[in-house]
Amino acid sequence: MSTRATPGPRERLLDAAQELTYSHGVGVGVDTLLKAANVARRSLYDHFGGKEGLIAEALRRSTAEDEARYMEIMQAAGEDPRDRLLAIFDNLSRIIAEPDFRGCRYLAADLTLTDPDHPAHAIIRDYHLRLHRLFEHELVKLEHPQPGHAAAQYLLLVTGTLAAGATQADQRPAALARELAEQILDLRR
Repeated sequence: MSTRATPGPRERLLDAAQELTYSHGVGVGVDTLLKAANVARRSLYDHFGGKEGLIAEALRRSTAEDEARYMEIMQAAGEDPRDRLLAIFDNLSRIIAEPDFRGCRYLAADLTLTDPDHPAHAIIRDYHLRLHRLFEHELVKLEHPQPGHAAAQYLLLVTGTLAAGATQADQRPAALARELAEQILDLRR
């Protein structure tokens, strides 16, 4: 007989924070988070020191999951760096079409959290740096003449696609961004 382990309060809080901060923003109330996680207020403070710590840790977990997804998408596209990088926009097109798509959680958090010292800002900056390196690595393999610059452009396209997808999905932002990405990838000296 096997028994399924029920996640503990820490995991339930993280799950609730990931879900609710994406669907309702980082301004979601503590009581709403506690109710969704089915935990006592004390658990929030014991595990995260408060809502700010929970938000930061939920974003840290989201960035790790999203970075892994980017890598999976690229690996599934094969060995050609151009195909691997363009596959990202094909995937973004599918994500934007999902009924629960709400845009870029990281851009939303950066804009909403007005305290410049909130730990979430550093987590988001680190995530963008890791994505930049991931894209730059592929651009180096593609023998792009300016891989660092092109990776920054590519990251801007990804972020812009996610932002526009939340408000202008009917404009097919992923398809438009893919066209621009092709121009970046095909740049020669």
